[in-house]
Amino acid sequence: MQTDKLIVCAYHNVGYRCIEELLRQGAGIALIFTHEDSPTEEIWFKSVRELADDHGIPYSTTDISLPENVERVRAIGPDFLFSFYYRNMIAPAVLEIPRRGAFNLHGSYLPKYRGRVPVNWAVINGERETGATLHHMVEKPDAGAIVDQERVKIAFTDTALDVFYKVTDAAVAVIARAWPLLREGRAACVPMNLAEGAYFGGRKPADGRIDWTWSAVRIYNLIRGVTHPYPGAFSNLDDRKVIIWSAWPVEGSGEPGRIVSQRPFLVGTGEGLLEIRSLQAGNGDEVPVADFIANAKQFT
Repeated sequence: MQTDKLIVCAYHNVGYRCIEELLRQGAGIALIFTHEDSPTEEIWFKSVRELADDHGIPYSTTDISLPENVERVRAIGPDFLFSFYYRNMIAPAVLEIPRRGAFNLHGSYLPKYRGRVPVNWAVINGERETGATLHHMVEKPDAGAIVDQERVKIAFTDTALDVFYKVTDAAVAVIARAWPLLREGRAACVPMNLAEGAYFGGRKPADGRIDWTWSAVRIYNLIRGVTHPYPGAFSNLDDRKVIIWSAWPVEGSGEPGRIVSQRPFLVGTGEGLLEIRSLQAGNGDEVPVADFIANAKQFT
C-alpha cells in the first residue's frame, strides 16, 4: 500500500504536537520546513528541529518560498502540504504543488481572528472562546475553505499562555480527526465567510503600553494577554518604565493613572480600579507589589 508523501511547515508547540500526531498515525513526512530560533525571543516552546532529528526527517530552516525550495518541493512531489504555526507566507507557486491540497492549522475559530497572534488578540479583546481551525490554504491568508475546527473556552482568569495550551490541545484533536478523512478523500470543505470575522496584524512590545483612560477590565485583559512569556504591559512611574505582570480589576473610582491606595496597590482607570499584584521596574526583577512598595521611596 502506497503511503502519501507529506511536506510540513511547522514551528512552536502547535507545530511540534501536530507533527507528533501525524507520525502517530503513520503519515509519511518527506521534509519539514521550520525556523531558526530568534535570539531576541524567549524560547519557551518545543523544538520542531529536534523532533525532526529524533525521527530522522530531513528539515530546512530556509523559507519554503525561495526559488530553490520551490524546486525542491516540486521534485519531491508531495500529496499534501501542511502548515502548523509556520511564520512565513507560503507562495502560491508552492501551494499549487501538492497533489491533494495544502492545509493550514490556525489558532482561532475562523473566520474570527484571521492573521497574526490570534490567541493574544482574543484574550486582549476579552473573548470568552476561541479555537483551532484546519483550512485549505489559498493566496489570501486564513481565507480558504474549512476542513475541521474545535472551540475552546477562555476563562476570565486565563492568560494568553493558558489559552495557547488549550488551543494546542484543540489543534491536535483537529488533526487527529481530519487526517484520516483527508487521506481517504472524505474531509469537509466548507467555504469561509470572511464577513463573519476580521484580520488582525502582529503585535510589537510597544503595543503593550497601558492607556489608563481605558476601563480596569480592558487594561486587565491587555495585561493577561501579553504577560509571561510575552513582553508584558507597561506604564511609567517617576519616569521609570514599569511592566505590570499581574493585576486584577476591582470596583471603585479614581483619576486615571493615579495611585489611590498602596495596600492594596490600586490605580485609577477610566472605569473602576486596577489592583496591581506584581511588577517590574526598569531593568529590575519582577517582584510582588508588597516588595515593590517596601523598597520604593515615593509614589506619584
